[in-house]
Amino acid sequence: MATVAQIDALLPQTQCARCGFPDCHAYAEAIARDETDIDRCPPGGDETLQALSRLLARPVTRLDPAVGTFTTGTVAFIDETLCIGCAKCIAACPVDAIAGGPKLMHTVVEALCTGCELCLPPCPVDCIELTPAQGVTEGYEGWQFPQSGDERAEKLRERYGRHQARSRKTQQERRARPSAHEARVDDLKDQRQAEIAAALARVRAKRGETPR
Repeated sequence: MATVAQIDALLPQTQCARCGFPDCHAYAEAIARDETDIDRCPPGGDETLQALSRLLARPVTRLDPAVGTFTTGTVAFIDETLCIGCAKCIAACPVDAIAGGPKLMHTVVEALCTGCELCLPPCPVDCIELTPAQGVTEGYEGWQFPQSGDERAEKLRERYGRHQARSRKTQQERRARPSAHEARVDDLKDQRQAEIAAALARVRAKRGETPR
């Protein structure tokens, strides 16, 4: 019987959650327990589907239409003229592929971006879009660029692990803060929200949109 590690090693490590599970490892666990099928990984393409089929001796099927379709490799692109520096996309990126900080313009490091799309929903000004990844062959399905493979997946797995560890540490630190400090944090949060609202107004004015 295949182990969770063996199954996880064949997944693209985009951590996009399109399979219905929070990350690739959780999906691998569900497959190993026979709680779900191998046809729920849109970024993996036919290559991943066939690899899972060989490992688990399951018939090759087509991607479950409920989770979407295979897509050519894409990466996120931030229009820096519209970015307001809110840092919400940075927190959402599972592999820390976005550089920047609060009140600073953000940019996507294309070599690290998995095209997971998780940075799109939190962006309050819709300044992020997906663009074709460089070096992707016409008609090539899945996240796995021809020049990439297992080495890229392993690096993404490591980056995701560090991201998760840092997020857990931040949450633990927040829970341990004294109430007075929490009040100060809340004040700063309110101030930050006001700054974001003002930045949104400027962006909408630049676009010629009617204020909401």
